[in-house]
Amino acid sequence: MSQSEQSGTITENKIDTYLEELQLIQARGSKKIALIGTRHVSFAHQQLIEMLAYALALEGNHIITSGAPGTNFAVIKGVQRANPDNLTVILPQTLEEQPDESREQLLTLKSVFEYPERSTMTLAQASELCYAEIIGKCQQLVAFLYHTSLTLKQTIKYAHEQNKMVTAFYLD
Repeated sequence: MSQSEQSGTITENKIDTYLEELQLIQARGSKKIALIGTRHVSFAHQQLIEMLAYALALEGNHIITSGAPGTNFAVIKGVQRANPDNLTVILPQTLEEQPDESREQLLTLKSVFEYPERSTMTLAQASELCYAEIIGKCQQLVAFLYHTSLTLKQTIKYAHEQNKMVTAFYLD
């Protein structure tokens, strides 16, 4: 394939991606939206994240997140208030490995997936697999992170590679 043919293919792929994103933005009805982010968020940011999750779930969207404190905790609270049936939580490892405050909240949910086979992995390794699964199940990713959040930045890159619509909110 010549360089001009490769360039044309790349351009066509980008155009297709942009058209898919436009259709997703304009589409009415529910979407599968992943809301993930850092454990280290201020109370004010937690409240904003909770309101966003609440509004998205209230609109009928299905929200996918993980179970850690911080961002994910706020997401779960917001979706629980709006419609707990519109929530899926995918853990990097098991319920037992979650902090006490998260575990209490997670035990009240219907749709929590855990992975005991990842218990021997580091949390970073298990989180990468968890986020890859979350990206595979969503149409759109919304991430809350800092510029130093390596795992989340890798997740955003992966989501772009999977042609997902991505919105990143940097908290610093």
